[in-house]
Amino acid sequence: MIYFDTSYLVRLYVEDPGWEAVRALAATDDVASAVHGRTETVAAFHRILREGHVDVLRFGELLKQFQDDCAASGLHWLPLTDAALSRVETAYASLPATIFLRAADALHLACAAEHGFTEIHSNDARLLAAAPHFGIKGVNVIP
Repeated sequence: MIYFDTSYLVRLYVEDPGWEAVRALAATDDVASAVHGRTETVAAFHRILREGHVDVLRFGELLKQFQDDCAASGLHWLPLTDAALSRVETAYASLPATIFLRAADALHLACAAEHGFTEIHSNDARLLAAAPHFGIKGVNVIP
C-alpha cells in the first residue's frame, strides 16, 4: 500500500501537471490516505470549480466518481488516532522555526508514520521538507 496526500489524490481525478506519473504510481498498489484527505479532496474539486477550471457539470462528475470510488473502497481512509495527534504535537515542539508546516499536512505525515508507512507521496514542497521530522521519506514522482 502507498500513501498519497491530497495533492496526489486530486491528480487521480484531475489532469493537473504530473497526473500521468501519479496515476501510473497508483496503478502499482493500493492507495491510502488520512481520513481528512477525503474532505480536502472534495474541497480541492470545489476550488477548481470556483476558479473556473471546470464547469458545474464536470464538478458533479468529479464528485460522483470520487464518492463512488470511496464507496467501493477504491481508496483506503486511515483514521487519525490519538497517537497520530500526539505525534503532531511532538513534531511541532521540536520542528525548526524555518519549517513551514500546515496542520492538515502535519496530520498526513503523522497518520502515515503511525500506520507504518516509510514514505509519503506528495507534490507539496513544504510537506516533503517536513517529512523527515516525522521519520518518513517524502517522495514526489512528478518531474
